[in-house]
Amino acid sequence: MSSKSYLLGIGSAVALIMLASAMTGSPAVAKPEFAAQTGKPCGACHVNPGGGGKLTGAGEKFKATLK
Repeated sequence: MSSKSYLLGIGSAVALIMLASAMTGSPAVAKPEFAAQTGKPCGACHVNPGGGGKLTGAGEKFKATLK
């Protein structure tokens, strides 16, 4: 394998990794203190029961009260 094709392979791998990480989305900004404040589990406001990400209707209503 020539050094040129090796570098091309490495560059392609790096580009794929960067693309994959960009497509995974932003980190969650869920706040566990909201669960403590409301006494409800994260899944009460989030589609994902573990919290973070898309909100349910109840989560949207709660978010509106924070503004």
